[in-house]
Amino acid sequence: MSHPSIVEKIKLHKKQPNLRFQLKKDTEAFTDLLFHTLFDIEIPVADNLEKLEAQFDNLVDLACWDCQKPCKKIWGNYVQKLPGILEKLNMDAEATVNCDPASLSIEEVYMAYPGFYAIAIYRLAHELYTIGFPLVPRLMTEYAHRQTGVDINPGAQIGDSFHIDHGTGVVIGETAIIKNHVKIYQGVTLGGLYVAKHLQQTKRHPTIEDNVTIYANATILGGNTVIGANSIIGGNAWLTSSVPANSTVYHSPEIKIKTQTDV
Repeated sequence: MSHPSIVEKIKLHKKQPNLRFQLKKDTEAFTDLLFHTLFDIEIPVADNLEKLEAQFDNLVDLACWDCQKPCKKIWGNYVQKLPGILEKLNMDAEATVNCDPASLSIEEVYMAYPGFYAIAIYRLAHELYTIGFPLVPRLMTEYAHRQTGVDINPGAQIGDSFHIDHGTGVVIGETAIIKNHVKIYQGVTLGGLYVAKHLQQTKRHPTIEDNVTIYANATILGGNTVIGANSIIGGNAWLTSSVPANSTVYHSPEIKIKTQTDV
């Protein structure tokens, strides 16, 4: 096959006219600058907000393919929400310091805890998701997912003082609702009971009420599943139905230990 023929065949099969991977790279740069602007004490906030606005305008050009959508008006509303988002994130960081005996300082949480970073990018992306900004919120949370192993869909609804410990393998689905003072550990899944495209507009993921703790590798599935307030879900538990408030749920594996005494 000649070189020109290969080129033409590749062009023939490139069917997505708006698929520009520059959007992914630029979203990651925007996410980094936004995170550092909110938390790094030495960064000049006013100067960086101007840089962020310019970067956001570029994202609008790359992501808003429908000219009827007033995407350029979004930044002004979004930037006004940043102080409130930062306030929530400070509460999340304080929850981690108060929950984790291994935490030596709140600065350590901001700089070294993957769970906090994933929550931060989720909260920053969620506001854009809520107003319908296309694709960028998902690219933001997938960027955090790639770095931390924590997969939080930007559509999830998460309350105050949220703590993720260790983080790796956590999955929180699009329609999950997590209320206040919830703690979850590595490997936890808040997922759908089953997957079908026609369920796109329905609540597919569970609701977690206030003050719930979910330990490692627990799986909670289904849009009608509600974990009542003040409950504890033990490690490796598998739940597809609701749990009343003030419950303790645990998984009891059968463990057998055989030792050889005459070796």
